[in-house]
Amino acid sequence: MELALQDLNAAAFAPFGDVIETAGAKTLEINDGHCTRFHDLAKIDVTDDGGRPLVNIFRTRLWPMPLPIKMMEYHALSSQAFVPLGDIRFLIIVALPGAPLDPDSMRAFISDGSQGVNYHRRVWHHPLVALAGQADFLVIDRGAEGQDCVEHHFAEDQWRTVTVAL
Repeated sequence: MELALQDLNAAAFAPFGDVIETAGAKTLEINDGHCTRFHDLAKIDVTDDGGRPLVNIFRTRLWPMPLPIKMMEYHALSSQAFVPLGDIRFLIIVALPGAPLDPDSMRAFISDGSQGVNYHRRVWHHPLVALAGQADFLVIDRGAEGQDCVEHHFAEDQWRTVTVAL
């Protein structure tokens, strides 16, 4: 089954998390008027059970297309934010929270390259899929002892696919 691609926008993505973008954001002039702050773009949620924010850079490699969706994951104790470092389009595959994973709730979005996402806690998502040969992303997630990531591996007859023109 092929998942239909949707353009990424705040209203359509709201059940899964936040779209991190400047469009429509509250702004503040700071640094003596030499800088505009786009304020409070995502609900970062990482502090339960002694968690602390981690700031990382993930470097991706190209996935094959059409992309077989073999697994999804979620983070039980935290949100997870991905912001492209550069004008990098990327694929976002999500499903509503719940156990077990409901494949019928899966959606596929495509970032325009200027948008990032913040997955809310327990939202199923596919690993990061950049639509470039190599791409860097700023990632904000949880640092702490213990396991936060839960994975679901589909049986081969349950795989879905997504196709994006590169």
